[in-house]
Parts: sequence; structure tokens; C-alpha cells
Amino acid sequence: MDDQPASIQEQRQKFELRLFVFLIVFLFPTLSVAVVGGYGFIVWISQILMGPPGPPG
Repeated sequence: MDDQPASIQEQRQKFELRLFVFLIVFLFPTLSVAVVGGYGFIVWISQILMGPPGPPG
């Protein structure tokens, strides 16, 4: 398992750290905002087309 040279392992660790930081700092917050915003947009459009929720009247 440790048959790779140390420099390759160091490069891989740096890559994995950068990928982790990218995922945590950029990708997950962006996806969260997009999902919540998309859901809100769908609710907004559905209320424009079908009217507000509640009993008809």
C-alpha cells in the first residue's frame, strides 16, 4: 500500500486537501442555496398558476 514515492503521496495529500476545501467552502454552500432557491421558485410559480393555498372561496 505504501509503494508510492513520498513526493507522489505529498502531492496527493495536497490535492485531497484542496478538493476538500473546495467542496466545503464553495460547492456545498452553492448547492444549498441553489436547492432552496429552486424550491422557492417552484412554489412561487405554482402559486401564480394555481392560486394561493387554502380553501377555495
